Amino acid sequence: MGTHSKNLSKLKGFLKIIRPLNSIMLGFSILVGILISNKQRIYVPLDTLIFAYLSGFTLTGSAMVINDYFDYEIDLINEPKRPLPSGIIKKHEALFFSFLLSIFGVFFSYLNGISTFLIALFAWIMMMLYSSFGKKMGFIGNLMVSSCISLPFIYGGIIVSNLTSSLLFGLIAFLSNTGREVTKGIVDIDGDGKKGIRTIAVNYGAKTAAYFSVILYLSATITSVFPVLFNYVSFWYIPFVLVTDLGLIYISINLIKNYSRENSRKMKNLVLYCMFFGLLGFTAGSIF
Repeated sequence: MGTHSKNLSKLKGFLKIIRPLNSIMLGFSILVGILISNKQRIYVPLDTLIFAYLSGFTLTGSAMVINDYFDYEIDLINEPKRPLPSGIIKKHEALFFSFLLSIFGVFFSYLNGISTFLIALFAWIMMMLYSSFGKKMGFIGNLMVSSCISLPFIYGGIIVSNLTSSLLFGLIAFLSNTGREVTKGIVDIDGDGKKGIRTIAVNYGAKTAAYFSVILYLSATITSVFPVLFNYVSFWYIPFVLVTDLGLIYISINLIKNYSRENSRKMKNLVLYCMFFGLLGFTAGSIF
């Protein structure tokens, strides 16, 4: 019974360490990128869609795992309950798991062509560089992460040979996620400061980081209007993205009032749900 319980706990740890919601969203983002770029309604084979989704899911999972691997010492302070610092998963197990996910992710992207393979390989290299030393560069590291968040839309646009609209949607994702990364710096300020990670929060304080996050959230909100103005989407884009925009405005007001570590953690998590509603809006506005 003890062995079974231990194995179950480890299995849950492997699932938790890939951040399932993040991985699902990135895989879904590629499909959305295909959808919003496919104005000519070109037929896309089912296996192409499956490979596209799986490449996004596995590469994101790999990035999450390797990030925790390099953040082990920091997470002992910031996030001691995560699978690695809590001891549920060993460091060598995490390293092998990340390598395995990387192999699958790059392979799936190759099955869709050399262009998607190169995009996936670039994203993988970027995330490995970020996790190994880019994070210590603070805001530049934030931009590295957000670049990878915007790439799924470009990946999708490449599959249907149309990047025009996917670049705009990628920009919305880039701004939203950069705001989230800066907010996350407030949450991790203690551990980051001790490990020499020069985030905006560490360098200039939580208040400045909160205000900078707000600028990015509001920029994403303003940018979300342009797909309607350029007639890239239908009316059905509006209700979902309105939820996202109202959510980002609420988060902005909340952060300005209270930029404590705990409140910033809540707002950081809420941004993820706002981004998910944004994806639903991109999808609905393209299908209907």
